[in-house]
Amino acid sequence: MMTSSSRPAPAASVLFVCLGNICRSPLAEAALREAATKAGLALEIDSAGTGSWHIGKAPDPRSRAEARRHGIDIGHYRARQVSPADFARFDRIIAMDAQNLADLEAMAPADARAGLSLLLDHVPGLEGEDVEDPYFGGEEGFAITWDQVRRAAETLVRELAGQD
Repeated sequence: MMTSSSRPAPAASVLFVCLGNICRSPLAEAALREAATKAGLALEIDSAGTGSWHIGKAPDPRSRAEARRHGIDIGHYRARQVSPADFARFDRIIAMDAQNLADLEAMAPADARAGLSLLLDHVPGLEGEDVEDPYFGGEEGFAITWDQVRRAAETLVRELAGQD
């Protein structure tokens, strides 16, 4: 099925969630966008935070720098908070860590369409682990976070394309 803009309808919709939506989840969004584009897979992708501190703000400068190192501009992304409507809009809501997953489970409406998971549960050998939260550290933490979300994005693309 084609949309009115002649692009294929998204195969799935994915929302990445961390605490403030300025470090980990924007990087995960960028990594999945890049992996999906390379694979020719049409996805609806977004990110949000469980907290409200950074609503409307651009990603952390260190996140923007890490994405730029990989040829990706995320400077136009803006932080937002998860809303009840997200549980109906997205097929999958993927948390960066166990605490945000627990918060999502607590706020999910009874009729939620979205399946909830932890991002690194999608990477063999990293199940149950949290994505590195680089906020209080240096730039090296953002490189670790990028590696984690990139690996997960590649696995997610294979899953969503029906290859896993």
